[in-house]
Amino acid sequence: MNVTYACSQCQALNRDEVGPTSERLVCSGCGAEIKPPSDAWEGQHLTRCLVCPSTDLFVRKAFPQRLGVAIVILGFVASCIAWYDYRTELTFGILFATALIDVVLYVLVGNLLMCYRCQAQYRGVEGLERHGGFELETHERHRQQLARLAEVDKRQRSLSQS
Repeated sequence: MNVTYACSQCQALNRDEVGPTSERLVCSGCGAEIKPPSDAWEGQHLTRCLVCPSTDLFVRKAFPQRLGVAIVILGFVASCIAWYDYRTELTFGILFATALIDVVLYVLVGNLLMCYRCQAQYRGVEGLERHGGFELETHERHRQQLARLAEVDKRQRSLSQS
């Protein structure tokens, strides 16, 4: 299995091969080391993030979301142009083709495991069925926590500069 993560020190994007016996993750940018928690593995199954202390992980498609949205928008714009030219058959053909592309990609593209807190992505994970899909409530909790920490950090920096 491999993990893709951003270094907490230098924000460099890293990809490392990991397993239950992995003792550390090393940043390719600054050399910072992350020691995975000892309780991160249950046999061959990942139970928590190796990069941060979070236990909140979710399953999603291993497909760039921006590309998926771009495909949908392109299909919508093309169908609007066809509709404007009174080409009804072409309009619906474009919409159905876009939907077909979406279905084919959904079937062909595999899943990955992602951390809510640090956005680390785990590919080639065994036991994905142990983890649930995306939950907005959990995402919002982590987003609000990050915003509060950023606000505290901003206040501390402004106080230290005064």
